[in-house]
Parts: sequence; structure tokens; C-alpha cells
Amino acid sequence: MFYVYAIRSEKNSDLYIGYTEDIENRVKTHNQGKVRSTKVNRPWTLLYNEAYAEKRKARKREYQLKQSYFKKELKERIINSSEDSSG
Repeated sequence: MFYVYAIRSEKNSDLYIGYTEDIENRVKTHNQGKVRSTKVNRPWTLLYNEAYAEKRKARKREYQLKQSYFKKELKERIINSSEDSSG
């Protein structure tokens, strides 16, 4: 299984989107500072993920979510769902 995921920096609320075969290990890797692009803004919290049987489909979705329109939509969906669950 392949996963597209979104993590948010607890330091400055930046959003990072990626794909992996092992979400738990990948988030741990981000938080250990082993990923150059996310090292500075640790710690990170997993906010969202989608599962795909094919790597090609996961990579395509990752690319789509990284586009500015979709990234904005994802941020809004995550923020709205966190507000709904908090009260």
C-alpha cells in the first residue's frame, strides 16, 4: 500500500505533502530531522492521509495536492475538520 500524507509543523503551521509506504516511519523520520526540507520546522503532526494500491496513483495524487489550488483546498478542509471536532 502507498500513502499520500499531509503533516503540519507545530512550530509555524507549515503544511508538507508527501507519499510513502510506511506513514509511521516517515513521520518519525521527519521529526528526527532526517528530511532536509522539513528539518527546520520540527516537530510535525500527521493531519491527513489517503491510501493507494499503486505507487503511480499515489505519486499522481501527491503531485496534484502540491499544486497551489489543491494545497489551499486541503488546508481549508483540514482546518474546517479540526474546528468541527474541537467544538
